[in-house]
Formats: sequence, structure tokens, C-alpha cells
Amino acid sequence: MTIEFTHFDEQGKSKMVDVSEKAETNRVAIAKGTIRMKRHTIEMVQEGTIEKGDVLGVARVAAIMASKKTADLIPMCHPLMITGCDINFKVDVEKSLITIEARVKTIGKTGVEMEALTAASVAALTIYDMCKSADKDMQIEDIYLIEKDGGKSGKYVRQAL
Repeated sequence: MTIEFTHFDEQGKSKMVDVSEKAETNRVAIAKGTIRMKRHTIEMVQEGTIEKGDVLGVARVAAIMASKKTADLIPMCHPLMITGCDINFKVDVEKSLITIEARVKTIGKTGVEMEALTAASVAALTIYDMCKSADKDMQIEDIYLIEKDGGKSGKYVRQAL
């Protein structure tokens, strides 16, 4: 049995995976993340009284921009033409957290999991940046892939851990 290492060149150095022979398919990935904050801070986000402005609006734009720039941030990612990116937020005042969901789509030869994870991460970081003057104790938590579809490996749905 021969094992082929596709992530390393002959000298054992990292390389980008060659996807030139793969078929173009519809691809989608969904990632989630949360940011926990003080109740007062989450109320300020809802009321629109954070000094820097519309927290969720800015975080949405930052996440979309990040999804399109993932290959500039993650060395072995292929640059992709993103065909769709939806960012949604669920504000839970009782639990003092905001849940971020990033859904990224493309038609291509490789998946958009990293783009969705990057979008969720940057949305959380942007929320932190926008609110840090009110609450330095915020905590970014649980950034993970929920599901992906498309390509040779087909559909993946995260199972509960």
C-alpha cells in the first residue's frame, strides 16, 4: 500500500493542494461563533449607544470582507470567488451573548469552510473592537464549522460533541 502525502513537497515542505483536476461544484459552508459580554454592554449594542456606532452592521460588513480575503490570511487557502455571504446575529440578553452565523457560498474546485470560519471570527473580533471601551471582559467562544456541502466529499453536518 502506498500513502501519498499531498500536503508536502519532495523536501517535506508545506504546499498548497493542487485542485486543478477537481470539478467545479456548488459549495456552501456554515460556521458559528459567540461573543459573551456584560449585560450592560449587550443592552448598549441593542440600543445603538456604543460610541463607535452600529456594532452589528459594522461586524456584518467586516465578516463579508474577511470571507473574501481569507486566502490573504491563511497561507494554504486558495483564493476563491465568493458568490454569496450571509452573516446573521442572535442577541441573547438573558445569557449576555451574541451568536454569529456565517454562511458562505461559491461555485468552485474547493470548499469555503475556511471562509465561513474566518467570517465568523472576524465578526466576533469586530464586535469586540466596537465594544471594548464599554467592556474589556468580553470573551470570544466556540468558533466552529456547523456544516458544509459540495465537492467530492459531499455533505458534512457537525455532530454534537
